[in-house]
Formats: sequence, structure tokens, C-alpha cells
Amino acid sequence: MSHVVVIGGGVSGLVTAYRLRQRLGPSARLTVLEQSSRLGGKLRTVDLDDVPTDVGAEAFVVRNPAAALLVEELGLSIVHPTAASATIRAGGTTAGLPRRTFLGVPAGPDAVRAVLSADAVARVAAESSLPPLSLPDGEDASVGELLASRLGREVVDHLVEPLLGGVYAGRADRLGLRATMGPLVAALNEKGSLTAAADSLAPPPGAPRKPVFGALPGGMRTLIDALADQSKAEIRLGTTVRRLERPERVFQGRWRVEVGPVPRPEFLEADAVVVAVPPPAARKLLADVVPAASAAYGRIDVGSMAVVSMVLPSDIALPDASGVLLAVGEHHRDGTPFTAKAFTFTSRKWGGDRVRLRASVGRVGEERTLQRDEDALLADVLADLTELSGVEAEPVAWTVTKWGGGLPQYGVGHGRLTAEIERAVAAVPGLEVTGAAFRGVGIPACVDAASAAAERVVDHLAV
Repeated sequence: MSHVVVIGGGVSGLVTAYRLRQRLGPSARLTVLEQSSRLGGKLRTVDLDDVPTDVGAEAFVVRNPAAALLVEELGLSIVHPTAASATIRAGGTTAGLPRRTFLGVPAGPDAVRAVLSADAVARVAAESSLPPLSLPDGEDASVGELLASRLGREVVDHLVEPLLGGVYAGRADRLGLRATMGPLVAALNEKGSLTAAADSLAPPPGAPRKPVFGALPGGMRTLIDALADQSKAEIRLGTTVRRLERPERVFQGRWRVEVGPVPRPEFLEADAVVVAVPPPAARKLLADVVPAASAAYGRIDVGSMAVVSMVLPSDIALPDASGVLLAVGEHHRDGTPFTAKAFTFTSRKWGGDRVRLRASVGRVGEERTLQRDEDALLADVLADLTELSGVEAEPVAWTVTKWGGGLPQYGVGHGRLTAEIERAVAAVPGLEVTGAAFRGVGIPACVDAASAAAERVVDHLAV
């Protein structure tokens, strides 16, 4: 009977365990070790005034169908957003978020007239007449720097930064183009122009709106619970993994996993181990067994953010929009900067009979904001809400969730780092890695990466 230990009880670890159960059958022994007191990682649902509320990821994109297919496979249902549209606050005004862009890169000047100055629109119009641009294989560039050089800084600050900041909690200047905008790079190399590339990727003018996101009734915990249940794995919460060993002489190629407190360690033997934890934890776990992979993990930066979730009184009317993104440099009338980087008007976006919203706070470099106490963050977010929408209300219930240091940053050359990790790990039989650091930070990308890791484990066990 094979025994596989999965380190990390987030969505990546649980998808790995579920796929292993499917492929290895009921006789395999699967153990999931999670250091915290709960499963789910960055997926977390709490009951806020008896309303299931996602305080981590609230949805997944459906362009990559991996998550939607998994949800269907598990017997769960999906809900899609209402027809409410997103808005953006840029240059002191709020306008509809332009549709004909690719992650904020405009398909042409007409797409962005409502959110850019006349000079910035003119620069967008002129971009296609510049010398052809391409990004050869093996080369990468900073998103912010490359786009600013061709389209101007205003496009980066008003459009690209707000969208990427919501995905990565990062800064456009520190994110790599290949890892964050892969389809744009491919189109750019074909078209030679950023606007022409974006035009080929954006929805055609007048095209009917298709659902972009999916969510789960009852919150993301239904996905976590279903994966844990159907994997039939032994789940061990509050379990710290202290060391991995593969002593050939004693264990004949099997792994030894040391867990528990230092004075009273426990040792688990396994035929394979899957590491599904954020880069800082993976770096420590792999330091002795795969030093090269550990070193590469150490070069992946991580970001932090906070989510302020609330239920408002039933007589409060939120704006008729799914939410609002804030451009870089936006501020209150008195000149003080906004604290939130985005608001989701949850009850407008997803429906329901309660008035709900959430605010996202923090990007890389804004750690001091996140160190403030929860009451102060709530007060600032409510002040932002009033300035942006005129809504003044005291929440019926609220919570602040801080996600510290667990959001991988896809910097320039990120693909080379992950390739280094994968090459080094591939040379060690019975060891696999997966997680949000590899193929994307969204749920579908994590499902894809975890499924691939599980398949490699199956191949190893079959040898």
C-alpha cells in the first residue's frame, strides 16, 4: 500500500490529495499535514451575521475551465455575477471600467477615453505607429516599465496597476510581463504593437457579455470541504513539518517526514511527498534535500494584503455597480490618500438579500498600513466608501482578515525561477512541489498545477 504525504492543506494540497485518490484508488494511504488550525489556505469562508462570507478569494475565472470543471466533478453548483458592471476611480472621477482592454492594456484610444487625459489618449493612439516591439524567447520585462515606455505612465497607474494589484497585491513595476500577461506577450510578438495585441485579445466591440467569474453558494469552504471529504485523506491540522529526509540506506528510497514539537518528534514514512506551501515555507523544508530548489524559492518575493468584509443595514443602497477599483495616487478631497485599493459591492455583484461589501487593502510596500489595528482600518475604509459613493453607514457585522506574506510575486524572470525549482525537484525521486507560485495565483491555475503534480506522483509510484 503506497503512502503519500501532502504538506499543506490549502486548495493546492487538497486538489493534489483528491487527484491522488482518484488515480491510486481506495487502498492508498494519503496524509495531508496542515500547520494551521484549518484547511483552505487563502480560501476562507466565515459566517458574518449568519451570512457565509469569503474573506479570501471569493471567485475564480472561468476562462480557464479547470476550477469550474472540478466544481462540477465534486457535485457542487456555480453562480455567476449579476449584470452589474465594474467602475474605476481615476483622475478624481469614477467611470465604467473599460471593456476593450487586456488587464488594462487598451485595445485603442476609444476604449479608454473616459479614464485617461487627452494627452494620455493621444499617446495610446500613437502607439501602433512606433517601431515594432517584441519580446524574444528567454527575455522578460517589467510590466510597468515596458508599458509606460510605449503607452505612458497614466495607462499604467490608471488601468494596469489597479487590475494587477487586485490579482497579485503587487506593483506593476515589479511584476514580470511573461508571468502575468503571457497571452499579451504571444500576441505582441505577432503584432508588434501593444494596442494591436490587446485588440486581438479583448472582446469584440458590441459582443455580448459572457460570465468572467464563478463563485460557490455557501462560499469557498464548500469546495474545501468537498475536496477533503472526497479525497478520503487523513487530515492532520495544527501539525508542523520540521524536516524532510530521504536516507537511502535505512528507508530504501522512502521518505521520512519529521513532525510535531522538537522535544517529542514524530516520524512518518512515505513513498512520496508533495510540498504545497508558500515559498517561504517551501524554502525551509527543501533546504537540506534540494538546496537548489530551496535557493530559487528564496528568490520569490511575497506580498501581503487585508480584506475588510462587512454586512450593512438593510436600508443602505450601494452604488449600482459591482465595485470600484482605485487608480494609483487617488485621494480624498482633503488630499489624504485612500486606504482601500478596491471595493467589491458584494450584494450587487452576486445578489442576495443582505447588503454586503468588501474592501481590499494593501500592496507590496504598504506593510505599515496592514500593521494598523482593525478598528483603524475599518474607520479608514468606511471614510473611503463615503468619499467614493456617498454611503454613510455603520456595519451590522464586520471582520478584517490579514493575509501576511503568502502571496507570491511574479517578478521579472519568474518563469526562470520556477523552472529552476522544477528541474531540481525532478531529480529527486518521490518529491513534488505545487502551489500558487507556479502557473498562476488563481484557483484554476492552482488546480492545474496540483493535478499535474499528482499525476507525476502516480508515475513515480508505478515505476
